[in-house]
Amino acid sequence: MAEKSKILIIGGTGYIGKFIVEASAKSGHPTFALVREGTVSDPAKANLIEGFKNSGVTLLHGDLYDHESLVTAIKQVDVVISTVGHGQLADQTKIIAAIKEAGNVKRFFPSEFGNDMDRVHAVEPAKSFFATKATIRRAVEAEGNIPYTYVSSNCFSGYFVPTLGQAGATSPPRDKVVLLGDGSPKAIFVKEEDIGTYTINAVDDPRTLNKILYLRPPANTLSFNDIVSLWEKKIGKTLEKIYVPEEQLLKNIQEAPIPVKLNLSIGHSVFVKGDHTNFEIEPSFGVEASQLYPDVKYTTVDEILDHFV
Repeated sequence: MAEKSKILIIGGTGYIGKFIVEASAKSGHPTFALVREGTVSDPAKANLIEGFKNSGVTLLHGDLYDHESLVTAIKQVDVVISTVGHGQLADQTKIIAAIKEAGNVKRFFPSEFGNDMDRVHAVEPAKSFFATKATIRRAVEAEGNIPYTYVSSNCFSGYFVPTLGQAGATSPPRDKVVLLGDGSPKAIFVKEEDIGTYTINAVDDPRTLNKILYLRPPANTLSFNDIVSLWEKKIGKTLEKIYVPEEQLLKNIQEAPIPVKLNLSIGHSVFVKGDHTNFEIEPSFGVEASQLYPDVKYTTVDEILDHFV
């Protein structure tokens, strides 16, 4: 067996980042997390940081906005995975600059973990959100000598499934459910732990080099209607369904406040335009994770819903 690559995760204390850090440590890769001094002393992050240390993760002090610290951290590893959040997506050019200077990186994973932004039909503000990620792809490709993998993980199960996407809900609905569009386009849902596992599996895999890794677990490729009917079977009850036609949804997006606006516009891309599944994965640009790694026992939407019955 070849030695496992040393992995640096930037943004590892964020929502998806922590799952990537955990998967990396668990799979035996020497794992490094770039953390700001402030994060280490933040009481809200104390348990997470402690958990990292306990699983053998090396904490490197540094910051996206401190070029020297970035270069120093990158020089210690083989692979860089960025999981930075929404507000820092555009600033990943700083990671690209540091990778270029360090000159030793075998693979870079920019922060994607959602739709394939080169294949979306989105309206604002999702359109700009996706465009920022696409700009980072182009910046990586323009360098010409930074090997990369883009992870298109589609929907986070933990974000959507426990509420069936109902605004303000804390559990799945038991009376009525609001569905975007006619509820028929297929979307894809992947549990966050599984996103971590698939991403780390791809790190040393030549098949994922300079490709998009699509996470499309077959049992989790479901329409909004499919998920509602799964839930109805579990609770033995038919829900009242309120469908929001596209025209109405577009009006709602325009009128909604900022955070809601983004969520609704992503919902429009996924559930109305079917942007997760309305294209075929061509071998020229992509590979599918559940085919590459059939031994990964991913968690199904069905199993997640069981917890809420």
